Amino acid sequence: MSEPTRPEWLLLGAGGQVGRELCRALQPLGQGVALTRAECDLSVPGAAEEMIARYEPGMVVNAAAYTAVDRAEEEPALARRINAEAVAEIAQACARHDMPLVHYSTDYVFDGSGEAPFAEHDATGPLGEYGRSKLAGEQAIADAGGRSLVLRTSWVYAAHGRNFVRTMLRLAAERDHLRIIDDQVGAPTWAATIADVTALALFEWRRQAWDAQLSGVYHLSASDSVSWCGFAQAIFEEAANLGLLEATALPSVEAIPSSAYPQPARRPLNSRLSTQRLQTAFGIAMPHWREALRVCLTSMRA
Repeated sequence: MSEPTRPEWLLLGAGGQVGRELCRALQPLGQGVALTRAECDLSVPGAAEEMIARYEPGMVVNAAAYTAVDRAEEEPALARRINAEAVAEIAQACARHDMPLVHYSTDYVFDGSGEAPFAEHDATGPLGEYGRSKLAGEQAIADAGGRSLVLRTSWVYAAHGRNFVRTMLRLAAERDHLRIIDDQVGAPTWAATIADVTALALFEWRRQAWDAQLSGVYHLSASDSVSWCGFAQAIFEEAANLGLLEATALPSVEAIPSSAYPQPARRPLNSRLSTQRLQTAFGIAMPHWREALRVCLTSMRA
């Protein structure tokens, strides 16, 4: 009897917004294994290590995370368990077995000061427990010493799951007037873009024999930036153009400051990320946020 084929990749967090898109985008890299939280729960110590040992994949892609930003203020231990301690276990296992690792992080590792896009080498300063737990995960990967890509992204949305785009489409059908924060600025990034760019980067990294010099932190977000208020208006306009919303019945939008909408966790006012390092290293051009939004909404209509 022949030995079972080692999968080319192991994906953790396959049921999330990015994970679902990665199930599609990673297929051209070869046969893989995609595990949801029900199949590999990172809140359970050792769960991910067990799966890595079981499947012995060619690479690991970790799209699992604790992403409830406000709830993390009440559950800091759970956020840290999933976003840092489990990531340390994954990174150490990958380093031991010489497996390349891809992991996702966030704009929330920065304090949001200034107006310039943050570069990878800029000083971090998370404002809340979620950002602190994600930054601890980044550090754990660096400490493990293996070959890895840490991809920081921002304002993720998809045609499925809980996200700003789907919330705005629902509220547009329920309300005549919406008050949306206008002093937080970033790049809304479609989960499909994240998945496709990840796959392209992995193709190139594999072509270069997993060159360790390509390891490190990269920013992966759509090009240009907008406020949440501007994003909401764009969602309504594009959805109306596509027939997803009635153009004559769109809600009015009132721009408000963050102070008028208090939340348990502070958000960075500036979430702009410079993607120049990613584009230079892997030759990947990032789409404009509005172009990606249009394609996402088109897929929702279909």
